[in-house]
Amino acid sequence: MDGFKAQFRLGITAILAILGALLALNQLLKPVPNGCAMTYMYPTYIPIATPANVSSEKYGLFLYHEGWQQIDFSYHLKKLSGVPVLFIPGNGGSYKQVRSLAAESVRAYQGGPQEPTFYQEVSFAAADSMEGFSLPNQYSRMLDWFAVDLEGEHSAMDGRILEEHTEYVVYSIHRILDQYKESQDLRIKEGSNESPASLPTSVILVGHSMGGFVARAALVHPHLRKNAVETILTLSSPHQYPPVALQPSLGHFFSHVNGEWKNGYNTDKSHGTLSAVGARLSNVIVVSVAGGIHDYQVRSKLTSLDGIVPPTHGLTIGSSGMKNVWLSMEHQTILWCNQLVVQVSHTLLRIIDPVTGRPFSSTQKRLRVFSMMLESAVPQALSRTQPSDHVHIGSQQKGPFSCPASLQWDQDELDKDLYIQSKIITVLAMDGRRRWLDIKELGSGGRDHFALVTNLPPCTGVRVHLWPERLNSSRLNELPGSKRIVEVTTKMVHIPAGAAPKQVEPGSQMEQAAPSSFLILNPNELSGFHFLTISVAPRPSISGRPPPAASMAVGQFFNPKEGERTFSPPMILHSSYIPKEVYLEEDHALLQKMSFSVSLGLLPISLSIRTAGCGIKGSTDKSEEEQNRLCKLRCFPPVVLAWDSASDLHVIPNMYSETVVVDSFPALWGLAKGSEKTNVLLLADPHCSYRVGVSVSIPAAASRFFLLYSSQIVGFMLSIMLFALMQQAHAWEVDASVPTVLHSLEMNLRLKAFLLLSCVPLILSMLYSFLMVDQLPSVTSFVPITLLCYLVANGLVILVVFVSKWIFYVIAVSHVLLRRQWQAWESAFSSSFVNQILRFSSSFNSTKIVQIIKGNTNIIVALITIPLVCFVHPAVGLSILLIFHALHAHSCLSSALAANFRSQAQRNDILYKPKMKISSPIFPSVKINKGTPEPLLPTDESTSNSPTAANSFSDSQLEAFNYGHGVFILHMLATLMFVPSLVAWLQRIGMGQNFPWFIDSAVCVGLILHGLFGSKPNINFVSVSLPGFGSNGLELGLSHMYLIAGYYSFTVSMALAPYKAFYPLAGIGIVSFICRIIERKRWDVTSRKSRKHSHKH
Repeated sequence: MDGFKAQFRLGITAILAILGALLALNQLLKPVPNGCAMTYMYPTYIPIATPANVSSEKYGLFLYHEGWQQIDFSYHLKKLSGVPVLFIPGNGGSYKQVRSLAAESVRAYQGGPQEPTFYQEVSFAAADSMEGFSLPNQYSRMLDWFAVDLEGEHSAMDGRILEEHTEYVVYSIHRILDQYKESQDLRIKEGSNESPASLPTSVILVGHSMGGFVARAALVHPHLRKNAVETILTLSSPHQYPPVALQPSLGHFFSHVNGEWKNGYNTDKSHGTLSAVGARLSNVIVVSVAGGIHDYQVRSKLTSLDGIVPPTHGLTIGSSGMKNVWLSMEHQTILWCNQLVVQVSHTLLRIIDPVTGRPFSSTQKRLRVFSMMLESAVPQALSRTQPSDHVHIGSQQKGPFSCPASLQWDQDELDKDLYIQSKIITVLAMDGRRRWLDIKELGSGGRDHFALVTNLPPCTGVRVHLWPERLNSSRLNELPGSKRIVEVTTKMVHIPAGAAPKQVEPGSQMEQAAPSSFLILNPNELSGFHFLTISVAPRPSISGRPPPAASMAVGQFFNPKEGERTFSPPMILHSSYIPKEVYLEEDHALLQKMSFSVSLGLLPISLSIRTAGCGIKGSTDKSEEEQNRLCKLRCFPPVVLAWDSASDLHVIPNMYSETVVVDSFPALWGLAKGSEKTNVLLLADPHCSYRVGVSVSIPAAASRFFLLYSSQIVGFMLSIMLFALMQQAHAWEVDASVPTVLHSLEMNLRLKAFLLLSCVPLILSMLYSFLMVDQLPSVTSFVPITLLCYLVANGLVILVVFVSKWIFYVIAVSHVLLRRQWQAWESAFSSSFVNQILRFSSSFNSTKIVQIIKGNTNIIVALITIPLVCFVHPAVGLSILLIFHALHAHSCLSSALAANFRSQAQRNDILYKPKMKISSPIFPSVKINKGTPEPLLPTDESTSNSPTAANSFSDSQLEAFNYGHGVFILHMLATLMFVPSLVAWLQRIGMGQNFPWFIDSAVCVGLILHGLFGSKPNINFVSVSLPGFGSNGLELGLSHMYLIAGYYSFTVSMALAPYKAFYPLAGIGIVSFICRIIERKRWDVTSRKSRKHSHKH
């Protein structure tokens, strides 16, 4: 029964892990939808001459020119006088990827600034110090786009490549600034009277993917000129961790650069915050743009600047919440998506001071421009709890939310005032009327909040005012000073509108238009006022632009508690197989807020909204299709807004059936509480009733899980193998049979061992977080997700171990059978030629060189592998070590099987049983000769108790194979972590490579020492005399080292740094090497301690 339970435990763990991985892979391979428009251009790339003394001759620098006509390169370089911008491509990227940004920058410069809108702007931390600042209304200088050609190298896979790219970018920055000086000198020689002060002193850096990190690395490079870079814009670039944190040198380089950035600012150690006052990076701003949920390569969490750049000098924004973009996009799409490229181009042109023709010297002004041009005010509007100060406005004064004076309406344009007595107001046309709403009457009964959604633009299409009393336009100037009329029009927040409304046939009624903005006023903002007015412009638009084809506005006084719904974790999980349905009756709250206790970044939901009724008599008797058509004529399409504290805003217009997901990173070590929750705001027309279905999307959840926690799973796989080797080493130390790797994994999955191995590092990490950071991660999400990652890692390790063991047995059985067949053929068909070959082989094996090699195998392997990891590439040397492990394990297993065959043959000679059949774990039986079945594997552990020497030798060889198999799997996982770096290294063959980083070589040398001198677990590192541990004291053996190393690997994996697991592995190898040397020296003094039974030898 215990054997069945063990096999079931292993099987169910592996099957669930495989099914989850396949489900996630299927979801991730599906095409990603995007609404991006293509960018078109006429590119020309002008090479910039490189001096002969530059070390990196394989890289290049180019200047972009937009235009279809052929140009003279030297003449174009001589006219160079714009603002320099350097584009840095990312992993495997090309310098030609600059073409979209550069082409749209030229068009933006030629076309001028975008037409202003009057939606609410995002608030700015330093607004007090920037009073009176506004965006420039003209572009004074164009952008000169340069790009570095980094040969498409895979910089995300190797730390050495990142370092070389950084050095070349530093050179390119200096070369660009020098090129402007050379161009000016040429113009002065031709008679120009330019001043040297007009030369640019800094370069704007724009980096994509790893290029963004290279830009930051260049800024802290010791050879970079002072103030040569003051503005950095990164597109989908990792800043917190490498996307694939597997190589030690890569992780070390990231830590070094981030450490330099933190040291570049002043750190308040008492609060752990950064400040730029008086710091050497105080003149630098960094803006990071994330691709959102569709960027599978660089998640939004990695693009965050938190803890690296202070908020006064850094800004992180997602493309899905960016003004005029509102789209999540793939990793490469962010370079050519026209909506984003146009917005970025106008933003970069806006940071140029019209007076000097150079970027603003003030960091606050530059960051303010980025914030105003890119950030949406929606998150602040939704999370705002404090009211804005009321400002008295009359004929002379303006409030912070008033429309510009140039757009002030003439009161004569409003035909007639309407007095609204219902709690819901509807506007279906631009009728030029003002609607009065009594706040005290309509806002009674708990409905003290007001919301308005519309597709009319603020100031030009609709205006909203708060009045102390109802007055005619002729009496406005008679208001006393204590009275005030406040305009709140520009508090309206812009959201993306859905598709244009349809018209079934000419002359028929059109569908309701989708809203493009909303306004929310809380009780504090409404207090002190008696009336609220909504003024709609007449159809001939004031701005001269054509009005929208279909106009709509719906306002309502509502109680927010009526629309609040909380979904607990059990309710969310229950919806995965039984969808949760919410019914919204007519006259429901316009704003429906749904709070999910588990982040939708981890458990995405499938949200469906079906119209149940729309107040039309007899509509319920019609078919569902006909009813939906009628209701679309009356009610505007629902809109969903999803956000949480750790991710950007996601807006889904025309929401009827969609999977809602946010790109948050819940259950992560170091995240504050609250980041595991997601809020979803549903804007639904109160004229209609709806059925809202909520269910967890299992495929989307599986894909998000593997996408977010793949680094943790990889690190946990190493710790799991260390725990398995701990079980094997412990069995050796207590004179028990060394278990197989699968059996060791199964023992670690038992409840007590599982809790001991997984919960101890969890408790220690949370204790460390509490003591060092003064905050704990959310236990309700952090602990379950970590344990789930650990279980998935166990399942994947079980699969790898089972497949590798199956392969080993197939090869060993084939080897033994072929050898027996060869021996039978040799005795039956002997020939002089065969005998001559055998004699030559025997004489060759008996030579002194071969005997030395056989007697010093470890030294020979070390002499081969260590130079390879130090001077070629770590993966090459580790691959040779893996071959050595495989040959050693194959030799042990083949010897065990051969001895088992001989033992079985001896039994058959003594007592022949023609129908005897012995099963094995993988192969049931194989007929050797004359129909006699012989087992290929030991049938049971009881076989080791046989008194025969053959069985004793077989058992010892099987135990050696079991332990060698575990070491092989551990080192195979370590080697696979260097494979991405090997791919990048192979790409650079023939282009000039440097030696591997010292840290990579050092840890790999430690791994080699572990493989050569730790191949047997008969090592006692330290013996400490402690009371209660017998006369010999406490012996710290290899099992204790494996346990400590496993705990460390587990902990660093939770911190998304699995590469640090190499450090304890290297430490074990070094200690094993030292202990073997000490044992060798003691060999002549004392005899080695013998085991109690025969397999320890």
